[in-house]
Amino acid sequence: MSPHTSSHAYFPARSPYGRSPHVVIAGGGIAGLTTALSLHAAGFERVTVVEAAAAIRPVGAGLNLLPNAVRELDALGLLDALEAGALRTRELRYYHRSGGLISREPRGLGAGYRWPQLSVHRAHLQQVLAGAVRARLGAAALVTGVRVSGVEPLPDGRPRLRLEHRAGAVRGRASLEPDVLVGADGIRSAVRAALHPGEGGPPWNGMLVWRGVSRMPARAVGSFMLIAGDDRQKAVVYPMSRPTGPGREVLVNWALARPADSGCAAAEERRRGDWDRCVPVETFLPFYEGWEFDGVRVPDILRAADSAHEYPMVDREPLDRWTHGRTTLLGDAAHAMYPTGSNGATQSIVDARALAHALARHDDPAEGLAAYEAERRPAMTALQRANRRLGPEVVINLAHERAPDGFTDIHDVVPAAELAAVAGRYATAGAFDADTVNQGSPYEVPLPVIG
Repeated sequence: MSPHTSSHAYFPARSPYGRSPHVVIAGGGIAGLTTALSLHAAGFERVTVVEAAAAIRPVGAGLNLLPNAVRELDALGLLDALEAGALRTRELRYYHRSGGLISREPRGLGAGYRWPQLSVHRAHLQQVLAGAVRARLGAAALVTGVRVSGVEPLPDGRPRLRLEHRAGAVRGRASLEPDVLVGADGIRSAVRAALHPGEGGPPWNGMLVWRGVSRMPARAVGSFMLIAGDDRQKAVVYPMSRPTGPGREVLVNWALARPADSGCAAAEERRRGDWDRCVPVETFLPFYEGWEFDGVRVPDILRAADSAHEYPMVDREPLDRWTHGRTTLLGDAAHAMYPTGSNGATQSIVDARALAHALARHDDPAEGLAAYEAERRPAMTALQRANRRLGPEVVINLAHERAPDGFTDIHDVVPAAELAAVAGRYATAGAFDADTVNQGSPYEVPLPVIG
């Protein structure tokens, strides 16, 4: 294809029959794929996901899905497929780096929710979503090797997209004018950059994050999710699969955070945005020697990793506007936040369902997008700010500030009521407290009966 030619050869043409807006979703990650499925469930027939990668491949590490997100995936009919490769998270424990237990909380069904909390490999979740998109919307609904590189508004409010074709039979550049554009293209969103030019890159807080997946004997991992550390560095470790094979092994997700060494060249490189760097485990292993929590030895888990990846801990400044005409933002493109409290993928899934629900309830797509933003943006802004204050992990800092050498009884250091208040405030901020979640999905769209 020559530069700037039409893309109608493989994007659907405008339908002359009734109201069937064409929605283009930039980004084929968790947010974009869930948006496509949510729109389909709400009755939208013309949905296209464009993904810059040449193919949807299994990448990444693990994540936790809170019950409010699991509820929405269940409403989409995906829970059984998702649970086939996931593990129900039954307990979360916070520890001081000295080994002292700060708190333990039941999670999911054990905490009174109607839906479980799930620990899952990102690749499995993405494959379930992508498979459902292709099965329900058709293979042509998911276009890979195509990136939205720019957006400009048309007089009627629709967006004109500039597309870059990176691979496959079609190469070059093209333009497209859908009825609605959803920017679900991540923390470095091209759609966000077009709506908010001059914003620059994601701000870095000086922390580095290391992530990876290890395969370990189940007996060496425990059955709980742990978050441990002090006011300087932390570790998150949890199993995310059932035991398999003769060795009864499980997949273990781990994520570590620690300030970059001040003044070193590596820190400056991270500041410039080296995004996903493969590094030897020995780079950071010495910082976590001796970390053991109720039999879970963090160094042993790190040594068992096939690979490790290093990232700068970044987020995005809250926006005072997500929606411009018939273009809006969703997921990390709208509200990227620090990896605290298991809310990245969780809130992207809820965004997707809220967006589809709002569009289905308004004849004017611009009004639907405005309604979606009015519901979601204030809550996500509050959650972004809560995560900058460390969210529920602040209890680790409190324990360290008051008893840096450890403690015998945490309630002598941080009263039980104070611990409960921290957890309760964060659950309320994210609308994932049990009372709210158990009311059921507010995003079901009754389809009209034809006959």
